[in-house]
Amino acid sequence: MGELKAPDKPFDISKRAVWEAYEKVRANKGAPGVDKVSLAEFEKDLKNNLYKIWNRMSSGSYFPPPVRAVEIPKPHGGGTRTLGVPTVADRIAQTVVAGVLERGAEPVFHPDSHGYRPGRSAIDAVAACRERCWRHDWVIDLDIRKFFDSVPWDLMLKAVAAHTDQSWVLLYVRRWLAAPLQLPDVTLQQRDRGTPQGSAVSPILANLFLHYAFDAWMARTFPTIPFERYVDDVVVHCVSERQARYVLEAIGKRMSEVGLTLHPEKTRIVYCQDDNRQGQYGHVEFDFLGFGFRKRSARTKDGKLFVSFLPAISKPALNKISAEVRSWRLHYRTHLTEKDLARKINPIVRGW
Repeated sequence: MGELKAPDKPFDISKRAVWEAYEKVRANKGAPGVDKVSLAEFEKDLKNNLYKIWNRMSSGSYFPPPVRAVEIPKPHGGGTRTLGVPTVADRIAQTVVAGVLERGAEPVFHPDSHGYRPGRSAIDAVAACRERCWRHDWVIDLDIRKFFDSVPWDLMLKAVAAHTDQSWVLLYVRRWLAAPLQLPDVTLQQRDRGTPQGSAVSPILANLFLHYAFDAWMARTFPTIPFERYVDDVVVHCVSERQARYVLEAIGKRMSEVGLTLHPEKTRIVYCQDDNRQGQYGHVEFDFLGFGFRKRSARTKDGKLFVSFLPAISKPALNKISAEVRSWRLHYRTHLTEKDLARKINPIVRGW
């Protein structure tokens, strides 16, 4: 596609931005949306399809189609969640906007926000959590109830407006928020809050919202209390049970102020037991990003056995991996060479 913007268009969106968004979507692959057009089919008329996206976005006439709703198991067990699958064209349009928002918001994001950010990962969050559990005896394991279904649009748009001066970014975010979900029976479900998980723009929207709703608020209200956040998965570290109860009460009030609620049963205060912390408490373990944190046996460099508070793969995550491996039915693939098996398995294992 050619470069440079068209002078007669109301919005300054370059064709290169659309092309780069397409390259990201192609790398991530993904399933077809409500139009049932796969990435391969989209690419059969690639130049024309990308031109249509650019032309409509730059003229203000791009309206997103409904998002296909798919029920999938939660990543680390605990039921299902609704995933929104946009069309290929819509994923490209969303990626254009996500890129603009990321460039504006990334410099101000909190260092303990790890989800969907360049140079950061879930493993970074788990590693930080592990070290802080050694230094802090108590943890608040937060569970925000149905976060992606509950985000108030007015506060979301306010957060977006704080990080862009491009009117078209706000325009399209507003339209994506209002796009209906197409359920498996093909009926359309209208929404008045929330943002579908699975869309290309949802991660940056979630991070923007929670930056103001939680991260920046924590930095102002409890500047000495560390935490790790991976999108809506949050762990807070405290030095005493009394402090943990006080902070949890304050967080609950803050969530109410921003239109969210904490799950009353899944949100817990946890005591980090080990050799030096042998007190008793109702909750002495928690799961975070597929890792179970609890007291475990470990060895020093010279082989001496001791008990520490450490992460290891959680039972729900292990069960999911075991089921996935069983589904490969490797005992029926004796005709494949080791290289053939590695070619099929390695991309999946790397994703774990």
